[in-house]
Amino acid sequence: MEVKIIPCLNDNYSYLIFDKNKKNACVIDPSESKPIIEIIEKNKINLRYILNTHHHYDHVGGNKELKKRYNSKIIGFKDDKDRIPEIDILVENNQIWREENFEAKIYHIPGHTSGHIAFHFFKEKKIFTGDTLFSLGCGRIFEGTYEQMFNSLKKIKELPKDTEIYCGHEYTLQNLKFCIANDPRNIKLNKKNVEIKKKLKNNLPTIPSILRDELECNIFLKAKDVKSFSKLRDLKDNF
Repeated sequence: MEVKIIPCLNDNYSYLIFDKNKKNACVIDPSESKPIIEIIEKNKINLRYILNTHHHYDHVGGNKELKKRYNSKIIGFKDDKDRIPEIDILVENNQIWREENFEAKIYHIPGHTSGHIAFHFFKEKKIFTGDTLFSLGCGRIFEGTYEQMFNSLKKIKELPKDTEIYCGHEYTLQNLKFCIANDPRNIKLNKKNVEIKKKLKNNLPTIPSILRDELECNIFLKAKDVKSFSKLRDLKDNF
């Protein structure tokens, strides 16, 4: 399974994952349709499925046009059936979604929104976390609670350490600054500082990150309890 990282809007990432042999593909969180259509047409790929992690417009903005153009099926969380445009297939927590050669476990990870989910392609060790877990950060809490977000991140922390994390935005540099400010003696974090700035200087995405690195460097994943996590989240909101 190949993953193409597609920059969208100002700082969003959508992801096209496809089976090289059959040329069938899924797109995850299509913020807008145009850059996705360009890659599909260039590579002559069949867009079979649209996977949404949550209902925010910058993650579903391309749904309608892509579905109309390619007759794709849209997959999202069952409780967001009235908020995700053109949804076709409803999934739930801990379900294994299988279609053709695609197979992912669904994790309900509320906090950012009440219906947020992640798609874990466990055979390939890749998880698409939307706006819950970012590289060196986590999402703002809009509809959920601190406890929900803390527990959602805990689910992801329990995955194999070599899992690749594909998140919804290029927020890594700003997240890095916050982590360093609150964990200045972290040697691993200071090494990542050099790597991240080099990638950005060369117009390369900092995504995917590796869960092992996140566990060592992401200050939100290092929080021991809800109280300390909540304090960090409040600090980041005003950083």
